[in-house]
Amino acid sequence: MRINKKLTGAADFNPTKKSFQMTIEKLCEQIEEKEIVLPLYQTGIRWTIEKSIDLFNFQLLGKAPVAPLSLNQIKNTDIAVEQVSFIDRKSIIDDVKNRYSVTDGQQRLSCNYKAYIDHPEFRNIVLDLVKGKFLLVSEEIKRYQIPVGKLLNRNVANFFDYVNSSSYLKKGEVTQVLLQIRNKLQNYSYTINLAEDLTEDEQVEWFEKLNNAGTRVSHVQMKFAKLLVQGIDIYAQYTDVFKTKLEEVGMDVFRQKTTEVSYPIAALNPAYEIVTKRNHKPNCSPLCPISSDTNEDKLCSLNASDLNKCFDLTLDALDKTIDFINNNDIAAPERIEYITYVLGVFVYNGNQELSNIQKNKLINWYKNVQFTNKSNTKKRNMFEEILKIATI
Repeated sequence: MRINKKLTGAADFNPTKKSFQMTIEKLCEQIEEKEIVLPLYQTGIRWTIEKSIDLFNFQLLGKAPVAPLSLNQIKNTDIAVEQVSFIDRKSIIDDVKNRYSVTDGQQRLSCNYKAYIDHPEFRNIVLDLVKGKFLLVSEEIKRYQIPVGKLLNRNVANFFDYVNSSSYLKKGEVTQVLLQIRNKLQNYSYTINLAEDLTEDEQVEWFEKLNNAGTRVSHVQMKFAKLLVQGIDIYAQYTDVFKTKLEEVGMDVFRQKTTEVSYPIAALNPAYEIVTKRNHKPNCSPLCPISSDTNEDKLCSLNASDLNKCFDLTLDALDKTIDFINNNDIAAPERIEYITYVLGVFVYNGNQELSNIQKNKLINWYKNVQFTNKSNTKKRNMFEEILKIATI
């Protein structure tokens, strides 16, 4: 009986022997020097401010270490995928050989690095010495609070400048506590599990195994992440803006985390038809703004200028949709489809003001439509019906 040769090779290789530890300070230095980089597919996966605060508190107060980081060391550049830098997501055009590509842990690394460089996104995260934890402030920073970007700043002079500007923080016993906390967090060590020369598929598989109860890299994320090489960050330029516009008016319509990407992408379908001057054909190749009908392949085939036009048209229509709901005494939407369908009408109407007839018909549709327990085919038919309002 023959024994598979792969088993012999697997038995001789123990990847855990490649694991090692590195401090947060050293990790941040490596990120700054672009020795630690990101594969393109990771660029759409980002934390909220609240999640970052949770990490800071766990690193400071937790009784167990944070989960290991997973890095892939690039030695064979022939199989290496496109890599980008942290935070600004700029393409790495230099030789990537021997750099570490993050398979899992980019959110944790990004969080610590933003504190290290005093990133403006973290300006309202403070260590509160009275409450004994990191928290988010919306008002003026109190005398017993210090911004995380000053506490953990890469330049110790910036730390002391801030401390010495406060009559409370510069007291000897207070400064001593702050220094202890700064030293602890800078020297906090992460275990790093290291692999070498993984292909893109192998990296994605490893990532998804580590996140089998959490984030998965969707086909949509993979496609749009690769637009970064054209200078387009669809998350910063579009999907994050889409989500923020709804959050700012209290419209909490994303029922699942995955829909925060898929529905805004599907909402681009009407703009795609307008920008490409495609003649709309009812029920022909789904262009309905529902999550199952995302058209990432078509959108990614556009040049940067046309894709930006799609973003602008859709976000303009979203503003008009929000105004339509708020100005016509109708209930806030319970589902995202109410937003994307009305948005589609505005796009096909050239983002012009609706006539009284159009507005009354749209109000009537909005008040009476039901999306619950509707098949995708039915939803597509419903979209075709509402689009008739744009042609009245």
